[in-house]
Amino acid sequence: MTTQALKKWNKVKLGDVAEIESGGTPSSTKSEYWDGGNICWATLPDLKNKYIFDTQRKITPLGLKNSSAKLLPINSVIFSSRATIGEVSIAKVEISTNQGSKNFICNPTKIDYEFLYYLLKSKVEEINSLASGATYKEINKTVFSSVEVEIPNIPTQKQIADVLSTYDDLIENNTKRIKILEEIAQAMYTEWFSEKENISMVGKLSDVGKLIREKYNEKTDQDLPLVDMARMKTKSLSLSEFGKSTDLTTSRIIFEEGDILFGSIRAYLHKVTLAPFKGITNISVFVFRSIKTNLASFLTITLFREETIAWANQYSAGTKMPVIKGDLFLTMPVSIPKEDVLKRLEEIINPMLEEIKNLTVQNFNLKKTRDLLLPKLVTGEIRI
Repeated sequence: MTTQALKKWNKVKLGDVAEIESGGTPSSTKSEYWDGGNICWATLPDLKNKYIFDTQRKITPLGLKNSSAKLLPINSVIFSSRATIGEVSIAKVEISTNQGSKNFICNPTKIDYEFLYYLLKSKVEEINSLASGATYKEINKTVFSSVEVEIPNIPTQKQIADVLSTYDDLIENNTKRIKILEEIAQAMYTEWFSEKENISMVGKLSDVGKLIREKYNEKTDQDLPLVDMARMKTKSLSLSEFGKSTDLTTSRIIFEEGDILFGSIRAYLHKVTLAPFKGITNISVFVFRSIKTNLASFLTITLFREETIAWANQYSAGTKMPVIKGDLFLTMPVSIPKEDVLKRLEEIINPMLEEIKNLTVQNFNLKKTRDLLLPKLVTGEIRI
């Protein structure tokens, strides 16, 4: 790749290179529009990864017919255009969306769908500035269609997309490895502690872990990364994003690498993170640390288990925003393993957890490099 002036790129409007469709929502009062549906129907939570292979909710053919939702072909590019603007994904199944998205059906002779995905990601800030609305911001179809961009020929588009996809492929592979490691660790935990002869006693969570409440120091901690509940992943020990200390307006709590973060509000969301670095969080997140080094892996998997989530949810208080109190959480019954079993567990599972942390950090570094290259490649500042 070489850095040089932009040459032979054409200025086009988005509406000239892709058909732009809005989405729609079938009536929620008509069960026949939803029950037993098999048509993928994407909403904002589904747009968290590059590719969409499935959606959280689905609609029926009758729901599709009786709403403004449209069935989009594979490789359509979906852009969230209402309230939260700028999440982008590529559909790898036939799909419909709600009205919170603008959907691009690319003309393959004019624009490559992978290139458009990266181009839109590079233009989020610019597109966001075009949004309007009193209650919440939104980009309408007319405005989107008139957005001007400069694009190279199709072969060059594909080359650019291939370079950027290399980083995303590595990130995806690491994410899959993390998932496998999590599943193996949980399976081993379950197998070993389903046998009574491996259990020493039934104690409490406080026998293996403690809550850390190290407060934020304005002078020394202001540059630490922020991990709050909004940035914690569901049902994964890894992280995919973090924020800045200045994003917080509430009290800040320090955590260290290897601590376990547990989302205390709406515990059923299953937000449990193994910290891959030192950082800060807020009072909505518990910071757990093992009381002994040889209990670290045991504590991590204990907090990550579905049974723990169910217990925390059962004993949470509040209707709209149920929360588990820390002191109560520490009383949760825990089957404590015998010393020799605990030692074997630590020897086998600890390397898995270390690998999860390492892969998480690798992904952050890959994303950083990709994001540095992205605007330079899609604008021709760096030419392949």
